[in-house]
Amino acid sequence: MSRTHPVPRSAALIVAAVAVAAGAGAWAWLQYLGPAARAEESLALIGRYCVDCHNDVDRAGELVLDGRNLAAIGEDAEVWERVVRKLNTGMMPPAGEPRPPREDLDGLAALLESRLDRAAEDRPIESPAVLRRLNRTEYANAVRDLLDLSIDASALLPLDDSSEGFDNIAMALGTSPSLAEAYIAAAMKLSRAAIGDRSAQQTQVAYNVPEGLKQDRHLEGMPLGTRGGIRFEHQFPLDAEYEFRLGRGFGGGGGGGGQVDFTIDGTPVSVGRGGAIRIPVSAGPHTITVASVETRRSAGVDDVYSAPAPTGGIRGVEIDGPLNPTGVGTTPSRRRLLSCVPEVPAEEPACASEIVTTVATRAFRRPLAATDLPELMRFYEAGRATGSFEDGIQQALARILVDPRFLFRLENDPPGLAAGTAHPVDDYELATRLSFFLWSSIPDDALLEAATGGQLREPATLAAEVGRMLADPKADALVHNFAAQWLRLRELESVTPDADAFDENLRASMARESELLFGTVLREDLSVLTLLDADFTFVDERLARHYRIDGIRGSHFRRIELPAASPRRGLLGQASILTLTSVTNRTSPVIRGAWVLETLQGSPAPVPPPNVETTLAGDDGSEVAETVRERLEAHRADPVCASCHAIMDPIGFTLENFDLIGAWRDADGGQAIDSTAVLTDGTPVDGPDTLRAALLDRSGTFVATAAEKLMTYALGRRLEHYDMPAIRAIVRAAAGDNYRFSSLVQGIVASDAFRMRVAAEAE
Repeated sequence: MSRTHPVPRSAALIVAAVAVAAGAGAWAWLQYLGPAARAEESLALIGRYCVDCHNDVDRAGELVLDGRNLAAIGEDAEVWERVVRKLNTGMMPPAGEPRPPREDLDGLAALLESRLDRAAEDRPIESPAVLRRLNRTEYANAVRDLLDLSIDASALLPLDDSSEGFDNIAMALGTSPSLAEAYIAAAMKLSRAAIGDRSAQQTQVAYNVPEGLKQDRHLEGMPLGTRGGIRFEHQFPLDAEYEFRLGRGFGGGGGGGGQVDFTIDGTPVSVGRGGAIRIPVSAGPHTITVASVETRRSAGVDDVYSAPAPTGGIRGVEIDGPLNPTGVGTTPSRRRLLSCVPEVPAEEPACASEIVTTVATRAFRRPLAATDLPELMRFYEAGRATGSFEDGIQQALARILVDPRFLFRLENDPPGLAAGTAHPVDDYELATRLSFFLWSSIPDDALLEAATGGQLREPATLAAEVGRMLADPKADALVHNFAAQWLRLRELESVTPDADAFDENLRASMARESELLFGTVLREDLSVLTLLDADFTFVDERLARHYRIDGIRGSHFRRIELPAASPRRGLLGQASILTLTSVTNRTSPVIRGAWVLETLQGSPAPVPPPNVETTLAGDDGSEVAETVRERLEAHRADPVCASCHAIMDPIGFTLENFDLIGAWRDADGGQAIDSTAVLTDGTPVDGPDTLRAALLDRSGTFVATAAEKLMTYALGRRLEHYDMPAIRAIVRAAAGDNYRFSSLVQGIVASDAFRMRVAAEAE
């Protein structure tokens, strides 16, 4: 076995000094030294560049490095994980302080990571047991997949709290008496709707067009030859007559005349001049569209030929019913639930038992215990005693929908296992973890079958199930739930920019572009780095005009290729991100910089100290400078502000060519945009393209952040320092597959944190 001879410390210092003097990176020269000498020199950087601030007196950032045992880094893993994060993002040493060459800092980070990972190999699994309630989105999806019934959970349940950027974090999903009452009321309502409520009362339901939606053009998803309008799905409770009243005269500036195109499931329905019609409709879900017929075209043609802009539009639709009901009909929910129909009373108990067993097994995500079915059948029998067979099924279904095994993701520890002992979750619990991670819903029959056979924990079977589930349309939950929260796209719904060019049409197009980008990365299993530098995007005519892209007509979103020099490549060039990171009346380099730091680099910006002025106005409320950049530079003159703004502002300055709603501009306040800056790690940047390049230069940091966000979402808890070795292992494995999205997901699912739990204290 070969042996590396140690190099005296003095010799190592001489070689390092010669390397710096020669203009080469010290780390590159130190490769000629043995591992022990390289490690010694690398760790020496901490003493030379860090402890002047991070000592027991100054305590910069409440981080103390002076006096730490560098020979046993694993003993202070939480502290050194903080150091690694700052080094990898280029934020340590801070701007204005002496810095060694980047390769030296990268070498130090790599050394710390290797020692932390090695120490973690001998550490017991730490995956704390958490009790997770279904959040509102998961509840709606579970009802959809259990009952084949689409619902608006926001009308039934209160809003969930968020933590760590997500609304599925266990510690934030509390319970209360009012929530319990809401679950009971929802269970009664949904069980009646699923079976068919013969006693349904006449009610009025209104669907309104968003205020500010322009209706001078065709909208995506609407029938050809129409403009404006509304499209929605309505659940009709019974076979009956229903009256539709169409609100008109909105969105175009008065009027309200003209023809209306009204369809149910694509079938045209004639509407009288009064805008009301009463027709029979079968029970179940039906898709309704109402729009104005386009009898003349004014948008998108040359001014010399254009006619006056059309007036009027659709305000909304009101549905009144059921009127003169004739029965419960044959709905998707009834077909899903009623697997058998008794022909004589003697067949009812066996049929009811079959239905209840099937529904409860799906709802509880595991086979029923011996005592479960009799308990549920008591509710069937009580309903049957006072009503029909279907009344009994409805009562049993309501009981299932309020059961903790449906509302909570319950997991059990093996009997006699000592608290704190790690163990694999069983196959059914693993199936539940997997389905709520990828689908935000309950396992399907195929996944439960794999769990029943005891095969799901086998690596090959587990990997195959992940691949199958990612290919399923239900994986769109990763777009609408995971990505929408990670990238903060949900906030776009509530922004109100003070910009003449902004309207509801543009808001919808902005959101759609970002959803399609992430969805493409998911569906085509692209590298997650595509999110930073995609050479394509998706636009309709409205968004293309906003981006000054020619040749795009119509409301249909299409994929277009982007040149290498396009500022629209990746998330940094998308109007959705640029709009939600602005304030009402101007851009905000601070918010944009903080978004990049936290969302793309996993390093939240420092919180402003108490009582620090954070506005950019003078004492009299007036703006103190012409441009946002000048105002921030004056703001940064305060030493208290400078330390934080030196991190965030340079990032935001590179995006200043985008206005508050993401349109490109060359001037601000009558002055040319200055997008030049120097990032904290010393990298010069001068616009979105160089910022993008700088992020890609630290692509490992972005991939690690994406993996952290995915794992946080998957586990439903905050990640801790002891999770970081697993994140690094996932990223290293994904590197061999070009960081494809599925490789990150597969790594998370295969991790100990996902497959195992730590036994809780006995109650």
